[in-house]
Amino acid sequence: MRGRVFIPVAGMVLAAGCSGSPGAADRPSAAPVRLVAYDDCAALHEKLREATADRVGSHGLGDGPPPIDMPSDTALKGPRAAGAAPGAPPRHSTTNAHERDADEPDLVKTDGRRIVTIARGNLVLIDPATRKVTDTLDLPGGDARGGARLLLDGDRVLVLDEESPVDPPLRRPAPGAGGGLPAPQTPKPTTRLTLVDISAAPKVAGTMTTHAGFVDARQTGGTVRVVLKSVPDIHLPSGDIETQRRAVVTAPLDAWLPVFQVEAGGRSTDYRVPCDRVSRPASYAGSTMLSVLTFDLAKGLGDPQAIGVTADGSTVYGNGKSLYVTATPPGASPWRPREKQSEERTDVYKFDVGGEGRPRYVASGSVKGFLHDQYAMSEHGGKLRMATTTGRFAGDDRSSQSSVYVLEQAGSQLRQAGRIDGLGKGERIYSVRFLGTTGYVVTFREIDPLYVLDLADPRRPRLTGELKIPGYSAYLHPAEDGRLLGVGQDADRTGRTRGLQVSLFDVSGEQPRRIDHHTLPGTTSQAEFEPHAFLYWPDSGLTVIPVNARDGGRSEALAFKVTASSITRLGTVRHPPGDRGGGINRSLIIGDTLWTFSDTGTRATNATTLKTSTWLPY
Repeated sequence: MRGRVFIPVAGMVLAAGCSGSPGAADRPSAAPVRLVAYDDCAALHEKLREATADRVGSHGLGDGPPPIDMPSDTALKGPRAAGAAPGAPPRHSTTNAHERDADEPDLVKTDGRRIVTIARGNLVLIDPATRKVTDTLDLPGGDARGGARLLLDGDRVLVLDEESPVDPPLRRPAPGAGGGLPAPQTPKPTTRLTLVDISAAPKVAGTMTTHAGFVDARQTGGTVRVVLKSVPDIHLPSGDIETQRRAVVTAPLDAWLPVFQVEAGGRSTDYRVPCDRVSRPASYAGSTMLSVLTFDLAKGLGDPQAIGVTADGSTVYGNGKSLYVTATPPGASPWRPREKQSEERTDVYKFDVGGEGRPRYVASGSVKGFLHDQYAMSEHGGKLRMATTTGRFAGDDRSSQSSVYVLEQAGSQLRQAGRIDGLGKGERIYSVRFLGTTGYVVTFREIDPLYVLDLADPRRPRLTGELKIPGYSAYLHPAEDGRLLGVGQDADRTGRTRGLQVSLFDVSGEQPRRIDHHTLPGTTSQAEFEPHAFLYWPDSGLTVIPVNARDGGRSEALAFKVTASSITRLGTVRHPPGDRGGGINRSLIIGDTLWTFSDTGTRATNATTLKTSTWLPY
C-alpha cells in the first residue's frame, strides 16, 4: 500500500489497569486503532476500490443498515436580537443537551427574548413577551422536513434535515436461476442545511445539500460541526458478483467522495474532502466515508472545511473542546447474528475542536462491546469513560454483560487506564449517566439494577452501590441535593413493562436509595429515548415530560414538583387535537411561563398554577 502513517503510534492497548470488581471478564481482544493518511489521490482511490470490491455480495454493497442514533439539541445563547428590548433576557431554560458547552440540534430554541421552532415545514418565530407568532418562513423541502432540527446563534438559525428514501424491495432470482438481476442499490439520503437570517423578517441566507446521511452535530458558540456518513455512489449492473466487483474497481474516485453543494449569494459551489484530509483506520479498510464539516454561522455557509475518515460512524459525543465519533468495524455490527461477527468492538476517534477552523484528529482507540447512546460516553479530566455491553441478549441466551472503560490519551493512543466488568450479567444497558467522578449504569432484563461506580481513580474504578427495583430507567437526570431522576418503565417480575415510571433516587452516599416514584399505567414518554423532551427546572423543581397512551388515546405533558424527598404530581397540559395530532413533544421555561409545543401549535401556561393563558395555533 502506498500510504504514510498519519499518527504513527498504535491506537490502544487493552491489557493494563483492570479492576476485577464485580467480576472480571476476559480481557478485550480489540485490535489497536490508528488512522492512516495517503500520499496522493491515487493511493486513496486504490484502497477504496479494494475495500469496496471485497464487500460486494448478494445484497449489493455494505453489510446492512447502519446503527440508528437519535439526533440531539442545543441551548440558545447569542447576541441580543435586533429590535429586542435592552437589558438581560428573562431567566429561561435551555435545551437538555448532554454537555453545557456542546449544544445539540432540536425542534425548538429560545434565547429568552424569542422562540424559534419548526412546524409542518415552516420556521416559526414567537415573541414570548406578547405571546404572538411574529413570523413564519417556508423552508426548502416543505412538509418533507418532518425530522428537521435547529441550532441558533444570535440572528442566525441553522436548520438541519435529512430526507431518507425508502429501501427498494429486495428482488431474489428464482431457484436455479443465474445472477442476472441487478444488485439492489442503496438509496441515497439527502441532507440539507439551511441558514436563516432572523435579524428582521426571516430569509434564507444559504443552503448546503449533499447525498451523505446526517449523523449528528454539535455547536460551541457560533461554530457548528456536522458529522455525515456516505456510501459509494456506484451502480452495480446485472450479472454475477465478479461483474459487479469489476464495476467497483473501475469507478472513479469521486464515487466515494461526497459532494457538498453550497448555494449562497446567487452562486453555487461544489466542495469535496481533499485527498490529503482523508484517512482510514490502520486495522481495516473501510468503504463508507465519515465526513466532519465546520461552519461559522456568522460568516455563512462557505467552504465546509471537510475532513474524512473511511469508516462507519454511529455515535457523536462532544463537550466543546473534544469531539468523539464512534464506529463499528466491518463484521462487528450489533444487529448481525453472532455467528457472523468477527468481534464485538467499538472504535472511537477523538478530534480537537477547541479552536476555530476544521477539527484536528488527535487520537484513536477501541473497546470491547457496543454503546447504547452518547450518554454512555463522557470526558472528565482529559479521560474518556465508555460503557458498553457485550454478548447476546435474546431468548434464553444470558451471555451478555456490561463494562465501563476509562481511556487516557497517550500520544495518538486512547489507552485503557482501567475498567470494571460484570455489570448486569444476562442483561443489557438501558441508560448511563456520568456526573463528575461518579458513573451510574442501569441494566435490565426482568428487574432494574442501578449501579453506582466510583471513577475518582481512573486506574481502579470500583462498584460502590447497587439497587434493584422492578422496571428500568431509560434516561437519568441529575437533580438538586444529591438526587437523580429516572424516566423509564415500570415492570412486573417477569420483565413485562406496565407503563411510565418516574423515580427519584438518593445518590448522595455510596449506596443508592429510591425515595419516591410515580407510575402511570399504560403510557410511555418520548423522554425515555429522546432526552430533549425532558425538562427539569432547578429553580422550582418543576419537571415536565410528554406522555402518550399506548392505545393512541391520551397525549399530554405531565408536570411534577421534585424536592429532595418527593415527587408530587402538579397536573397536566394538553393541546387541542389537530389534523396531524396534538401530541406534545417539547417544553421550556421563560420567566414564570411554561411553554409546551406540538405539531399544531404552542401553549403558554403559568408555571406555578398550570393555568392556561394562551394557545397559539400554527
